[in-house]
Amino acid sequence: MRHLMNPLDFSVEELDKLFDLANRMEADPARYAHACEGKKLATCFYEPSTRTRLSFEAAMLNLGGQVLGFSDAASSSASKGESVSDTIRVISCYADICAMRHPKEGAPMVAAERSGIPVINAGDGGHQHPTQTLTDLLTIRSLKGRLGGFTIGLCGDLKFGRTVHSLINALIRYSDIRFIFISPPELKVPDYITDMLTEKGIAYEEVIRLEDCMPDLDLLYMTRVQRERFFNEEDYVRLKDFYILDKAKLSAARADMLILHPLPRVNEISVEVDDDPRAVYFKQAKYGVYVRMALILTLLGIEE
Repeated sequence: MRHLMNPLDFSVEELDKLFDLANRMEADPARYAHACEGKKLATCFYEPSTRTRLSFEAAMLNLGGQVLGFSDAASSSASKGESVSDTIRVISCYADICAMRHPKEGAPMVAAERSGIPVINAGDGGHQHPTQTLTDLLTIRSLKGRLGGFTIGLCGDLKFGRTVHSLINALIRYSDIRFIFISPPELKVPDYITDMLTEKGIAYEEVIRLEDCMPDLDLLYMTRVQRERFFNEEDYVRLKDFYILDKAKLSAARADMLILHPLPRVNEISVEVDDDPRAVYFKQAKYGVYVRMALILTLLGIEE
């Protein structure tokens, strides 16, 4: 039995196979419409989510399976004091695979250690968000044709953003990647990440102004300033609109640059950008369903 806690749980070769399967699902969804008949996915979400929870549910339903679970800790026995360990042992009696989101770092790992079914980490605090990273990688590979050989700018909340941390750790396994970190000083990428990049000899640059690096980017990964990660409202209000991507800023960007965002967005991308062909964040959300379909089949050990 195998779990997914971290994007690095899969080798580069295994990811290639996973993404190939996801692309086949995109091209011929009818072929997989009954692949998980008789199987159940439990979505155990102790923290609010729209895209991640619904994309997991859509993925299982697209495969012909069924879904059960909860979307809020208050509607689960966690409100009565039940531990994650006990919850997953009970869920293992009802479902064949589980996707878990939890505000505490490491909670899905605790669940995996006690589980009788595969567990997928659907986000744990500010730590990891592996299926978002798989979504990001599939989007880049599908639309750019490669993983590697590009400059990527990561903009916004680089301190608390689990999607950013996971993506950086995943991308360093590919060749010829250059990172540009765009953030206010208060939200800069953690030192352990820049120390790791320096140790591995991977090029990176830290800037404050988005305009200063726009012409250099093959990919721009925007993120929101996350209200739920701040300790006080004053700091959040001061920083929440630090970056707003609009048509004026995009005028300096390359014609083939891609704009990604894990969503939800607040104000960091103006709606006027949505019609720009370089804006692919809604396509990215769709790729999230395909990659989760491929992941469910892989972890359940179901052959095509």
